Amino acid sequence: MKLLYTGKTKNVFALDNGHYLLKFKDDCTGKDGVFDPGENSIGLTIEGVGDVNLRMSIYFFEKINAAGIRTHFVGADLKETTMEVLPAKVFGKGLEVICRYKAVGSFLRRYGEYVAEGADLPAYVEMTFKNDEKGDPLVTKDGLEVLGVMTAKQYDDIKAMTQKITRIVADDLKEKGLTLYDIKFEFGYDKDGEVMLIDEIASGNMRVYKDGQYIDPMTLSQLFFR
Repeated sequence: MKLLYTGKTKNVFALDNGHYLLKFKDDCTGKDGVFDPGENSIGLTIEGVGDVNLRMSIYFFEKINAAGIRTHFVGADLKETTMEVLPAKVFGKGLEVICRYKAVGSFLRRYGEYVAEGADLPAYVEMTFKNDEKGDPLVTKDGLEVLGVMTAKQYDDIKAMTQKITRIVADDLKEKGLTLYDIKFEFGYDKDGEVMLIDEIASGNMRVYKDGQYIDPMTLSQLFFR
């Protein structure tokens, strides 16, 4: 295997068959030793985090693939904490796609004078550039097209896929007595420009509540697999 990229929570290797291998780590983003999925730097190491993030990713990727929605997921090895994936290019220098069911977090900070905290949102989709220094700026469909980051069709495909995937995740959590408020995804595209879901689907990428109380990612993982 050839190491291609060293990430904050995963390393990426190239396989001989043309696929990639993601090696999940126990490193977590945070600050001053406190776990925080919103932070941009590694703050601590928690034993078993890589394993539970991989398990949740496998669980949802298999569900999403079964629903006929394209992802990069090929298979996984829990013993090695690795996931084999199809090769994909990221949009621009990295793009995050957020789907929101409730007005909380950065959405509320931006638009709080127009909406009440916790108000229902209609599977609202927004995209941000991954840029720590600029605070992950929002970008519109027109902006993405003008900048040459993606085509209008790719944007529409991503939006539709995001809403379908979010419904799958939300319905599954609901069966466990949990309520999804928002979730963050990453998408890429293959050599033909076809869009696919990439990266991971883990507790650190979603905001979930139980009986009106926020559930931190570590607790969410424990509740999910108990």
